[in-house]
Amino acid sequence: MWQLPIMIAISLLSAWNYSSAATETENASFRKIETIVVIYAENRSFDNLYGLFPGANGILKNADGKPNDLKQFKQVDRDGATPLLHLPPVWNDSGNTLSFVKELPAEPFRIDAQNGTLSGGLRPDKATPDLVHRFYNNQMQINDGKNNMFAAWSDAGGLTMGYYDGSVMKMWKLAKKYTLADNFFMGAFGGSFLNHFWLISASTPTFPDAPANLRSRVDTTGVKLTLAENSPVSSIAGKAVYVADQALTPDGFAVNTMQPSYQPSGIPPAPGGNNQLADVTKNPLPPQDFRTIGDALSEKHVSWVWYAGAWNEALTNRNIINNNKTSNFQTHHQPFNYFKRFDPTTVAGSLERTTHLKDFSDLKKDIIAGTLPSVVFYKPQGNLNQHPGYADVMSGDAHISQLINELKKSPQWKKMAIIVTYDENGGLWDHVAPPKGDRWGPGIRIPAIIISPFAKHHFVDHTWYDTTSILKFITKRFELEPLPGVRPQAGDLTNAFH
Repeated sequence: MWQLPIMIAISLLSAWNYSSAATETENASFRKIETIVVIYAENRSFDNLYGLFPGANGILKNADGKPNDLKQFKQVDRDGATPLLHLPPVWNDSGNTLSFVKELPAEPFRIDAQNGTLSGGLRPDKATPDLVHRFYNNQMQINDGKNNMFAAWSDAGGLTMGYYDGSVMKMWKLAKKYTLADNFFMGAFGGSFLNHFWLISASTPTFPDAPANLRSRVDTTGVKLTLAENSPVSSIAGKAVYVADQALTPDGFAVNTMQPSYQPSGIPPAPGGNNQLADVTKNPLPPQDFRTIGDALSEKHVSWVWYAGAWNEALTNRNIINNNKTSNFQTHHQPFNYFKRFDPTTVAGSLERTTHLKDFSDLKKDIIAGTLPSVVFYKPQGNLNQHPGYADVMSGDAHISQLINELKKSPQWKKMAIIVTYDENGGLWDHVAPPKGDRWGPGIRIPAIIISPFAKHHFVDHTWYDTTSILKFITKRFELEPLPGVRPQAGDLTNAFH
């Protein structure tokens, strides 16, 4: 009998040795990746662009390849129970190009093919109106995972249910060649401002002692905005009106767009004041000082840069800020510019800015020279970021795919991993319920494509990821101190690699 425990011990030891060796092999292979590039586009849900992707959990077929019935995605009205008979009008369609939407059933429809035909609709090389994409509104649309109140709470009415045949995109072809993640969710509820913070820190900024007029009003659930008395009861009659849908939560967290205290900012300098700062009387977000992935990388002496389209131009020409007639620089898409570490009025802050905050022109030079830092973040300028309202799908698709072609020509390509994803869903519907997380998210499913010599080819990755998975991936590769807000249950992207 004494032989049995010994045999078990030997078996367990052998299994441990095998597992340990496999892990070490995996880690050694993982360490071959020397350059990580994160390309952060704007405001598209997974279903909006990739809902028809073969093998993905999409609109017409689920992850098992079984057909979906569009009627299962029916939307309900603002009471949360009454089925909508048809979609609401697109309230902000000033050109009346989407007038057909209000005649459609209250379910998903192809934007580029009116009611399933090519006789109408709006093709992806044309910009649609913008759609509301804010912290509380997003949660109201999700409706505790039912995803059936998008039309009810959208200020763009039925447009929220629209999707494209994304196979015309160059990025679609890259997704087919490499790995498409079809279970990747935006890190936080709401819009671009908050999700950029979650990309670099997995944390939500705060505004201590903020004025009362910057705080939202919500009901007892804590996730639903308080409706104004004149708000239409039905979404068919008009868009919702709220008592106070503001930048802050009632307890002072900044969840909707605020401007940075440092230029470039949507708030100009004070008359006669320092031209590197925003006018403090206009309530910019106070400089933040919590920990970011930039801090973690710098502590380990790992090089990193945030490259932004039109960054240099925005520093010298305020006319391009939030101006869709130009390159349309978006100040709230530059998260590091909100932190004390990058204070341009100090010697240390100026040096940090020079080292870590650079222009797209610098990115192009570094690609050609093979001098990219170990971690690259790239934010396209507004007219190339695919944001509804001021950008179309195809211009951004061409820009990002061309950038990837240039990266593949780089001397660093052989040891590179590229992650192309979106900050958030932009108010556009998706049929998959977000997993349960915390107060801040995750929100709706968004596209994510992993491109690398080490990435699996022709692969759809069904692993649950969110924006914090990018932080986990960077942290694992460079053996960093983890950021506290990263969600432990989210994957670290390694399943996308051989």
